[in-house]
Amino acid sequence: MGDAFCSDCKRHTEVVFDHSAGDTVCSECGLVLESHSIDETSEWRTFANESGDNDPVRVGGPTNPLLTDGGLSTVIAKPNGASGEFLSSSLGRWQNRGSNPDRGLITAFKTIATMSDRLGLVATIKDRANEIYKKVEDQKSSRGRNQDALLAACLYIACRQEDKPRTVKEICSVANGATKKEIGRAKEYIVKQLGLETGQSVEMGTIHAGDFMRRFCSNLGMSNHTVKAATEAVKTSEQFDIRRSPISIAAAVIYIITQLSDDKKPLRDISLATGVAEGTIRNSYKDLYPHVSKIIPSWYASEEDLKNLCGP
Repeated sequence: MGDAFCSDCKRHTEVVFDHSAGDTVCSECGLVLESHSIDETSEWRTFANESGDNDPVRVGGPTNPLLTDGGLSTVIAKPNGASGEFLSSSLGRWQNRGSNPDRGLITAFKTIATMSDRLGLVATIKDRANEIYKKVEDQKSSRGRNQDALLAACLYIACRQEDKPRTVKEICSVANGATKKEIGRAKEYIVKQLGLETGQSVEMGTIHAGDFMRRFCSNLGMSNHTVKAATEAVKTSEQFDIRRSPISIAAAVIYIITQLSDDKKPLRDISLATGVAEGTIRNSYKDLYPHVSKIIPSWYASEEDLKNLCGP
């Protein structure tokens, strides 16, 4: 039952929905207000105690332009309650006989999706990594290489190109055992192959220390006040010729900011949160120390506070 305006009764009346015919009928005069309407609701219901095998959904996933058939191939599923003899039946034999040319790609895309989910990456980065892997795979030159390192390198390059860079250590933590050296070699190989395909160098995007700042500060549980100061400080540090990696500069700035706050963070915690070795943070701090009065925002720390900083 519902409520709608009836042109015969000249007023709003209760209506009845005839789902079998798709008609909307006035309950008072019997006038058909709408016919052949489409019911967009599902024709089934699921309950919590039902088995997960009885999925009534009759649609698949979205199309994937990177696959030969768009990801819309047909798979003959094993019937409910069927024994292991299904694979030896005629249907099972035909299913196994029809080899899927995209089987390797599908497996690779699933691995990339798993790594992306573990890192909390957005879908655009995952899609970019899939595109990069597809281009490399089409050249048929990646056989014999470490597959996990290759997929991790695709994800690393995708993060760089989408201006959401991740450190190699972060990528390595979800790379199913691939080492930093293997991922680095795979990255150089992919960049070389893509450069040969396009005839020009691959744009990787520029890494700035500020790209890592908010994530590192979040890992350390820093307050909004200190995060704001660290963000401003690391942006100002780019004006000076400090020949350190952006990740090392970000870690050193965090160390300085926390030493000027009430919630001081030990060097070991900063090293764990950023993935930068303690010795590297000390060396970066040594390079930043002469410019600390210009780097640290004046609203965050006074000159007296800066003088109390320990020397490098």
